Amino acid sequence: MLSEFRAFIAQGNVLDLAVGIIIGAAFGKITTSLVEDIINPILGLVIGGIDFSQMKIVLKEAVGTTPEVAIRYGNFLNVAIQFLIIAWVVFLIVKLANRARLSSSLGSKP
Repeated sequence: MLSEFRAFIAQGNVLDLAVGIIIGAAFGKITTSLVEDIINPILGLVIGGIDFSQMKIVLKEAVGTTPEVAIRYGNFLNVAIQFLIIAWVVFLIVKLANRARLSSSLGSKP
């Protein structure tokens, strides 16, 4: 059973998946920084200095050591912007890969 597991792990697809997950995690950090450190300050400046990360609707104020209960829609907006950026980049990568595959298959035909 151990030898079967080693053979499974050594397959190219598993290694490719592992590399993809690691690169994806790093790309997620880059997009988080892009949104929080570059896009949101620019949008905040354009719309009057509003910091998206602080936008919330307080449902119940904090009392003593009990924290407030709030809907933090600003954080949701940050995550939604990050998702759109990642989705756009993945779309562009797939589009380029399809174009490269199409051009290589056209070039190989007589």
